Amino acid sequence: MPYIPHDAAETAAMLEAIGANRLEDLFDEIPAALQTDVLSVPEGCSEASLRRAMEERAAEQRSLRCFAGAGAYAHHIPAIVWEIAQRGEFYSAYTPYQAEASQGTLQLLYEFQSFMTRLTAMEISNASLYDGASALAEACLMALRLRPKAREILVPEGLWPHWRRVLDSLLPMQGIHLRVLPQDPRTGRLSLPEEDFSDAAALIIPQINRFGLLEEVDELALWAEARDLLRIAVVNPVALALLKAPGDWGGQGADIVVGEGQPLGVPLAGGGPYFGFFTCKRAYVRQLPGRLVAKTVDAAGKTAYCLTLQAREQHIRRAGATSNICTNQGLLVTAATIHLATLGADGLRAAALRSHQQALRLRSVLADLPGVELPYPGPVFNEFVLRLPQPASRVRDALLEKGILAGVPLLDLDAAGPAHDLLVATTELNEEEDLDAYVAALAAILGGA
Repeated sequence: MPYIPHDAAETAAMLEAIGANRLEDLFDEIPAALQTDVLSVPEGCSEASLRRAMEERAAEQRSLRCFAGAGAYAHHIPAIVWEIAQRGEFYSAYTPYQAEASQGTLQLLYEFQSFMTRLTAMEISNASLYDGASALAEACLMALRLRPKAREILVPEGLWPHWRRVLDSLLPMQGIHLRVLPQDPRTGRLSLPEEDFSDAAALIIPQINRFGLLEEVDELALWAEARDLLRIAVVNPVALALLKAPGDWGGQGADIVVGEGQPLGVPLAGGGPYFGFFTCKRAYVRQLPGRLVAKTVDAAGKTAYCLTLQAREQHIRRAGATSNICTNQGLLVTAATIHLATLGADGLRAAALRSHQQALRLRSVLADLPGVELPYPGPVFNEFVLRLPQPASRVRDALLEKGILAGVPLLDLDAAGPAHDLLVATTELNEEEDLDAYVAALAAILGGA
């Protein structure tokens, strides 16, 4: 029997609080053509017959050419990744607080930490957090603990709007002020003001920003360092296979690095679950949120793994903890670790390079279409903005009818965003025929305007 914790009155009260009339309204983003109230299956059919009916139903669904990103990306996941991740030893492993029963899980988390420190060029990694946005919120809280007299975080306008909303939910109630630094409207990149930031603890540096653009990270890091601000880097882990690692940015590099781990072996899955990664300098390890796995030796001198510095967590220190996160996204981190081990450095770089090359090719060809502009011509990784002669949502819907998920209208990310701007992303899964189909379909739609 399913566990339903809320009765009808409680459900109605929650719906009223969020402005919805019924539970079905929570799923209105799913196209009506994909919704169904009743599955048409034979009554009393066998399991084999039901399986066949479901497979036939699935085969009827149209496969989309995907060019949507905005922080979540459809990368190739080798079959071996989830074949191993779903083995019982990982899939239903006991919580690693009991080290003698959890050596396999602890070793995998240790390997994950090793991968992330190498990828970001940092010294310490935790065993993951809930997702990228909440990892950034934890990084801001950590920065305030390291700069206890400060009460302000500098947030670039170019940060993902949905990440900013998470910060707005978690930080102001703790007396933390988020000071927004504007993007240059001509370049789409962060403008560095010459102002007094004596009350600020840290500068958030997104690489890549909300327009898909690469920021001048060396310049930003040096600017922050000159003002004694901590540098919090927000990065795409796949892009780090090509770009300079945050630990190597100008001056002393980043102090804290966070990001969304979904591109590393985690399917899109309708928006989650995902996981966040979090690395930092060794000097700050005692302020690190979440779990930390260490390598040691047992009484017999054999290699062993265990959780260390557990006093960070609230099950030990209660209100004095640096974090109330007593878990991590273990299964997803398992997949990410297997994914990275399977690809290796060369495989990850190949995926990143292919994603980048396809973005450059598509951007160049689309920019030649009549009425299409590139408002921000700066360097990109795998994502860019198109300015269209029609509202981006209208073009998106028209391309969807042709089997192409064309991108994300900026208006969908931010209610104040430009209505004609479309954020387009590519990965190594986008073949040449997909790019050609996109160009031809968009040309036909715009030509018939």
